[in-house]
Amino acid sequence: MLREVGAEVGPEWLTRLSPEEWIRRGLAELSRAEKLLAAHDRSAAVLSLRRAAGMALNGALSVSFRDWGRTYVEHVRAVATDRDVPEAVRSAALLLSSVELEHQPNIVRLTPPSESARWVDAAKTLMAHAYAVVHGSAGRRRP
Repeated sequence: MLREVGAEVGPEWLTRLSPEEWIRRGLAELSRAEKLLAAHDRSAAVLSLRRAAGMALNGALSVSFRDWGRTYVEHVRAVATDRDVPEAVRSAALLLSSVELEHQPNIVRLTPPSESARWVDAAKTLMAHAYAVVHGSAGRRRP
């Protein structure tokens, strides 16, 4: 089911939380992701970073709907190719969505701190863009 989101039409599931609450949930997930990185749980951390960014992007979608898919990961992938968002945001989305996850048993990939810091920065960039959209300083579509 679709509903009005400002001047846009968006899915009803976006109303489950307020835009600000989506941002807060994303921040909580970001904290969880950072703890997973500190514990060297690379795959879980990357998934959590994508989730954090996607949650925040739900906040942006709830005030300015775009068809970025339903899941958090779909949101991040869609932002990577959306010409209506700033280049820095697209680049961050591309970086975060392109991190390879290992699914090989008994193999541990060591991740340099500088690499994981880039992932965290990418998630924060996406979240900052979502915050700016929610609070009206960027990303809203003009009538």
